[in-house]
Amino acid sequence: MCQSVVISGNDIIVRSYGLHITLKSYFITGTDTGIGKTYLTAGLALAMKNSGIDVGVMKPFATGTPQKTGYKSEDVKILVEASGTKDDENLINPYFFPIPASPYMAANKLKSLIDVSLVLERFEKLQSLHDAVLVEGIGGIMTPILKDYCIADLIKDMNLEALVVAGSRIGTINHTLLTCYACRKYGIKTKGIIINNFDTTGYAVDDLKTDLTNLSGLVVLCSIPHLDECNANKISKILMENDVLSVL
Repeated sequence: MCQSVVISGNDIIVRSYGLHITLKSYFITGTDTGIGKTYLTAGLALAMKNSGIDVGVMKPFATGTPQKTGYKSEDVKILVEASGTKDDENLINPYFFPIPASPYMAANKLKSLIDVSLVLERFEKLQSLHDAVLVEGIGGIMTPILKDYCIADLIKDMNLEALVVAGSRIGTINHTLLTCYACRKYGIKTKGIIINNFDTTGYAVDDLKTDLTNLSGLVVLCSIPHLDECNANKISKILMENDVLSVL
């Protein structure tokens, strides 16, 4: 691919076959847990890497059953493999709790303390190491981290724009609009919505795109079709086919 990379302030500009693509760091949030944030983030990281971008990844909080070898979090493993980063695990994933719960609940149960300033410091370090950083959230936009601090607060403190991953199952319009409302309430700019059509019994995707655009006022950047086997390579290809990088 014929391309060049130019750094301009906090933006990364990629010129490829005459296209002028400006990329920023983003926070990938979603309407719920298990909605596809990890593979979407991994696919986006791979697309950026293949476009000549030095991309970093971050999963500030991860919970669940620890892996027996390698990275404690399977999500972190997926992100690292897609991005090709060599960053230290503690930089990418400052907090891992070995129980499936929100960071707030997990920390309380394990009698651990969460220091948000540590997360922000490590994010700033990643920003200094890479052209752009993709940060994947945990759960939804209002998932609690501390008693009075949630994912929306973290996005705000990182000063990032959000990408919202939404499903296609019945009820997704309510969940997506609530997520977008929370972003506006917290003063978070939202770049757009990506639909993960893993539930083929839900909304017809074309109808869902139209309704979400009309009701949220946001752009639906693309939809990921149902995949029998989901991986970063497939997601990356879909994102590139839909020219998602050109609008970020």
